[in-house]
Amino acid sequence: MKQPQAPSPIGAFERYLTLWVVLCIVAGIELGRIFPQVSHQIGKIAIAQVNVPVGILIWAMIVPMLLKIDFGALHLVREHWRGMSVTLFVNWAIKPFSMALLGWIFIRHVFVAYLPAGQLDSYIAGLILLAAAPCTAMVFVWSYLVNGEPHFTLSQVALNDALMIVLYAPIVGLLLGVAAIAVPWDTLGLSVAIYIVIPVALAQIWRRVLMRRGMWALERMQRRLHGPSLMALLATLVLLFAFQGEQIAREPLIIVFLAVPIVIQVYFNAGLAYWLNRRLGVAYCVAGPSALIGASNFFEVAVATAISLFGFHSGAALATVVGVLVEVPVMLSVVQIVNRSRRWYEAYGGTAPIC
Repeated sequence: MKQPQAPSPIGAFERYLTLWVVLCIVAGIELGRIFPQVSHQIGKIAIAQVNVPVGILIWAMIVPMLLKIDFGALHLVREHWRGMSVTLFVNWAIKPFSMALLGWIFIRHVFVAYLPAGQLDSYIAGLILLAAAPCTAMVFVWSYLVNGEPHFTLSQVALNDALMIVLYAPIVGLLLGVAAIAVPWDTLGLSVAIYIVIPVALAQIWRRVLMRRGMWALERMQRRLHGPSLMALLATLVLLFAFQGEQIAREPLIIVFLAVPIVIQVYFNAGLAYWLNRRLGVAYCVAGPSALIGASNFFEVAVATAISLFGFHSGAALATVVGVLVEVPVMLSVVQIVNRSRRWYEAYGGTAPIC
């Protein structure tokens, strides 16, 4: 069995990702204001309701991340079945539904007087799209920062990716239907194929080709693609905010209102997963990454799907982009909580084994 590679500590670029996102917001708004016709023309370049420039950028973002996934690690599930069960329960049975509830509470009731009435459904849809996609790439970094068990992290992420292929569309469709939002099933299915199924397949083929030359070839390719992947993310955000800029400039507090349910659901799901692992006597080195995987989101897929389903100008696209804005600082705070609570976790009745 190949030893999973240890991820590097979070780099300066990732640590300050929120700052870069804010700069992209400013740049996008200004570009949209100065060159409105250019942004509109870019928005019209689409095939089967999928914007081509954004589709290319999304692939540039997610394929390098998916190269990290080794589906050969799925046999490790049985070694950490309790921690794995907790994470799957939170990711698929709690998180999407709790976000739908939080969206209903805050978008439909608490903040309804301050939000544009025509976008309420779209905002809730974006929040659902965000919560229904478990994170794939950054969780390797979060796991490293809490001294997580690498085999557990690798197998958990591989299993989540496999499940996302078959569960993402049904769960999103169910929750959008419950929220009385029209579900364009053909577009949703196309989005899942383009942004999940095909990239996963291509990444696994590419991974096998690289692995024939050795692990060093895979690691070198990942290092080479790391920078371009982040640049693609930021370029996508600039495009999004070029379209959303006018609305944000008029009502900047919308970003704050959308961030509230996202932040609450991160802390709630992380806390729930951590507590359940403790109750089940799961080792800390598994409980830490379990909590972080249970809380974080694959915002790249959420952004792409929101654009495909509802368009550049939609509240859904904006809601998923706000997920990018809060992801890093909130998850780093969860990392700190997990690290500082280790003594409490391992002292629980002597039931949780020590790593």
